[in-house]
Amino acid sequence: MFDPVVLHPYLTFKAVRSGGKGGQHVNKVSSAVELYFDIPNCSALADEQKAMILSKLKHRISAAGVLMLVSQAERSQHANKKNVISRFDELITLALKKKAKRIPTRISEAQKKKRLESKRKQSEKKKLRRLRDED
Repeated sequence: MFDPVVLHPYLTFKAVRSGGKGGQHVNKVSSAVELYFDIPNCSALADEQKAMILSKLKHRISAAGVLMLVSQAERSQHANKKNVISRFDELITLALKKKAKRIPTRISEAQKKKRLESKRKQSEKKKLRRLRDED
């Protein structure tokens, strides 16, 4: 299991002004936080891990290979920073999780016999109907 805390030194943060309601306060304070993670230049990840992140999070990554997340839900910059880091950790953990390979199963003999028996009964029913219609 990969620990995303290893990637925290490679994160870049930028405080920007939040959108939405708030009047004068929102116009003066940079409480929203943008997180940037440059995937190609991160030495903490193996090439295979970089490829997994790039493929699974491609809709969130720029053409330069930079993952950008924004948090402006809270009123304080500190809370938004914690929020965006936790979202980053979740995303990276999910992106690096390998999909379990499906083990193909076989139909048991009992199930095969049951299916063939029900087909035989259905066939017998229809045969009896045909015989009655001829009379």
